Amino acid sequence: MLKKDDIKIGIAPIAWTNDDMPELGGDISFEQCIDEMQKAGYEGTEIGNKYPKDPIKLKSELEKRNLKVASQWFSTFFTVDKFDKTIEDFKKHMNFLKAVGAEVIVVAECGKSIHGNINIPLHKNKPVFNDEEWNKLAKGLNILGNLAKEKNMKIVYHHHMGTGVQTYEEIIKLMELTDPTKVFLLLDTGHIVFSNGDPLKLIEKYPDRIKHIHLKDLRKDILEKTYKEDLSFLNAVKEGVFTVPGDGMIDFKPIFNSLNKIDYKGWLIVEAEQDPKKAPPLKFALKARNYIKNLIGF
Repeated sequence: MLKKDDIKIGIAPIAWTNDDMPELGGDISFEQCIDEMQKAGYEGTEIGNKYPKDPIKLKSELEKRNLKVASQWFSTFFTVDKFDKTIEDFKKHMNFLKAVGAEVIVVAECGKSIHGNINIPLHKNKPVFNDEEWNKLAKGLNILGNLAKEKNMKIVYHHHMGTGVQTYEEIIKLMELTDPTKVFLLLDTGHIVFSNGDPLKLIEKYPDRIKHIHLKDLRKDILEKTYKEDLSFLNAVKEGVFTVPGDGMIDFKPIFNSLNKIDYKGWLIVEAEQDPKKAPPLKFALKARNYIKNLIGF
């Protein structure tokens, strides 16, 4: 059962400022972003590029608004032979997150990825890993998971459109190749549905490995357009493929019912990258928060 004491509800800053496309929300300050998160009733945030890099300053600004750090994205490059550099960069990233009070670290393999290139069509050019690359990735993630475990933290793998771990089958393969005591899963509702997968099947299959959740919805007409016109990932975002829970095609009631059954504990993070000029962040943050409250009671 989802219990208020076990669940923290946060929101990602990508609705205010998009790190991959600075033109989206480039004029919105860090202070406006976290002020509006607090105003909309959230308890925490993931970290974006505009956030202070000094952990003491960051914690101070968030504490003024009763906000906590949930996590921050970390890109791995194990499949393209940047093994040692990935591990060294991860240690710095992990120590920063530890200093600001986070307990989970979002990781995603970006070797061969296309999601950051606005000129590469998403569906025709999806990266595919060969056996050697899968093994490199699994080995690297097990090492990162062990490093995190030593700090009483967890890595959670973010399956993502435009990467080599995108589909349901690829997520299953990654989970089977990695150590279940060291490598955990981030369930992103929008990305799994975007890739024609079912979030309920993932919850049912990995009740003990899902340790972080991104709540993201999709606009069905734009989703269909991405396939018809084979848009790039970033152009799909600009077109508005993503939106907040309660504003798109995904029914979140059965998802929350499944999370109830597995007694999920951890963060629920609203994450919907949109153009803030088309989708005012505070308005959509409030819409999502009210929708979640109506479904789970808090």
